[in-house]
Amino acid sequence: MQLYTRSAGTGIPVVLLHAFPLSSAMWLAQREGLAKVCRVITPDLRGFGGSRLGEDEPSLDLMADDVARLLDEEGIDRAVVGGLSMGGYVTMAFCRRHPDRVLGVILADTKAAADPPQARDNRERIAQAVLSGGNDVLVSDVLPALIGRTTRERRAMVFGRVKGLVQSAPPKAVAWAQRAMAARSESFETLNALKVPLLIIVGEEDELTPPADADAMAQAAPIGKVEIIPRAGHLSAVEQPEAFNAVVTEFLKAEFGELRR
Repeated sequence: MQLYTRSAGTGIPVVLLHAFPLSSAMWLAQREGLAKVCRVITPDLRGFGGSRLGEDEPSLDLMADDVARLLDEEGIDRAVVGGLSMGGYVTMAFCRRHPDRVLGVILADTKAAADPPQARDNRERIAQAVLSGGNDVLVSDVLPALIGRTTRERRAMVFGRVKGLVQSAPPKAVAWAQRAMAARSESFETLNALKVPLLIIVGEEDELTPPADADAMAQAAPIGKVEIIPRAGHLSAVEQPEAFNAVVTEFLKAEFGELRR
């Protein structure tokens, strides 16, 4: 599986994995802003954007292995690996399966807990609805919770951009990813085993994975710093990109010193 990838900048490699049901297009402001201090690598996870889905059974571990192969293709031994929402789940699977490839970890608007039965059932409901009727269910049932209150009220252009990305998601990939996320196990032990720097970011208005989930991840890890992005919801990197980029830049400089080669 070869992932379609957008990259920018030079220096320490930072891989950013996108949220569900978006693509690497969501990281535009990160490719522009963070390219000043590092090499930003933003793949489309399988089935989304320019990456094909394949015939494999749904699995976050498989998505993590895709990322490891991407590093091989890019000639990268170790990277800072991060993700937002679903991308965070894939990041934790990557840490579990490929710990020797990780320089540092960034987890944004995600959680280490597994889905309770009701959430798993809802994921399957959405998967079936998308396959039978298209993406209307994503706009009605998923989109509202992706965006924070302030963005809904004051940032119509941001809301419109996210809506467009949601509407363009391939239905088969949507269903596949929902089933992969539903089947995931908890990742608290994975965080506890981390031996690299960890940054946890969460939007102040995130209703899907609120600051309490970020605190739980930080408590599970040997060293974990939580940064809250004001006036941002679940898609903090899209809603408040300058604040998000500033937090990531500070983390990279604090942990890895001079970033440019």
